[in-house]
Amino acid sequence: MFTINEIIKATEGRLIQGSGEDKPKGISTDSRGLKPREAFLALKGNNFDGHKFIPAALKSGAACVIAERAAAGLKIPKNIAFVQVKDTTLALGDLARFKRDNFKNPVIAVTGSNGKTTVKDMIAWVLSANARVLKNEGTKNNQVGLPQTLIRLNEKDDFAVVEIGTNHFGEVDYLAAIARPNIAVLTNIGPSHLEFLKNLKGVLKEKSGLLDNLASPSIALLNSDDQYLRCLLKRGHRIPRLFSFGIKEKSDFSAKCIKLDGARVRFKVNRSFDFSLSTLGTHNVYNALAAIAVGRILGLGLGEIALRLADFDFPKGRLKLIELKGLKFIDDTYNSNPLSLNNALLALGVMKCKGRKILIMGDMMELGSQKELLHRQVAGSITNICDVLVSVGSLSALTARAARAAGFKSKNIFCCVSVQQARDLLFNKISPGARDIILVKGSRSMKMEEVFKV
Repeated sequence: MFTINEIIKATEGRLIQGSGEDKPKGISTDSRGLKPREAFLALKGNNFDGHKFIPAALKSGAACVIAERAAAGLKIPKNIAFVQVKDTTLALGDLARFKRDNFKNPVIAVTGSNGKTTVKDMIAWVLSANARVLKNEGTKNNQVGLPQTLIRLNEKDDFAVVEIGTNHFGEVDYLAAIARPNIAVLTNIGPSHLEFLKNLKGVLKEKSGLLDNLASPSIALLNSDDQYLRCLLKRGHRIPRLFSFGIKEKSDFSAKCIKLDGARVRFKVNRSFDFSLSTLGTHNVYNALAAIAVGRILGLGLGEIALRLADFDFPKGRLKLIELKGLKFIDDTYNSNPLSLNNALLALGVMKCKGRKILIMGDMMELGSQKELLHRQVAGSITNICDVLVSVGSLSALTARAARAAGFKSKNIFCCVSVQQARDLLFNKISPGARDIILVKGSRSMKMEEVFKV
């Protein structure tokens, strides 16, 4: 871990008291989970201020405090180091950058509009068969979560696999400059976070910031079926080793013969080797191709990669087939945007079903000025695939209205203002049976998973 002097050097901080030679056992940003002899870094955000918890951190045995100021009226014991920094969030990033700069093994970073977490987890799962891999937990991919992950790097780690998220211009560039990956994976460019990124060109500009911050030796993996990323592939983007993966376009890692076999997707890579995934979504083949490509680049054989991916457990809330009260649900409640909703509908569309296909759809958030148009546009796909539509929220109500105009039977359309209302309506009025399949999807803030709380 860091010495106090290294903390000062990395953050350009100022030692107010204590010894620069001391070496805390770790760095914590949560006073509740802080272990004795760790340093406490007092993060400050829009809705919280870690400086209020400095006393609690000291009571838990903190060996050092990293803060913008001391808490009012608080006397820090003289034997405990106090490092003052201008901005604790930036200091966290500085510490992560310092740790990354001293890490000699490969770092892999993933970004894109959809599939980031799944690809990150797939890559880590493939590599961890014979190696020690550090990765973001869950979706901790922002200016706090990513540095918190990289700070944990140590000499025992063979690889680091991180996910980089964004919803404002400049965030990918900032995080990528901290991670300095050797391998960059761009999954796709789609209509997500348009509230601040404005349009697909803005999304491309933001996501491609990952490619501008690669460390040597540098490799980039891009989805050749994505029209925006295909342009980067043609231009080369100044990266000497640029690889592609895809299904439709010619690519270095190509999947063919894709079919849904029960609850598994089967496919061939480069027309020869058989792979299978425990998922309902054929779009996950793209995610698998990215993981296969990284594995091959880092020296793994197709056979051992195939064995690992066959056992890969997809993250919670991502096209998970679950049973509840004797009913079949597809839980895709983690998040939603037009591209991921279309992928979920395609998965529902190819599923064998003797009963009704029911969609409980929550609003898709952060779509900016295009939010109403994008909600109306998905109505056509819903009309062609689903038998019953339950909308949740004012934006999804626009989808319901457009579906009705497209020929969806009015008696099978229900508009709700809350998830609780949708849940009650599903079980008490729609009354699904064992032959029906119910897809539940919506943006994270809609908390669509509450449909399952019965």
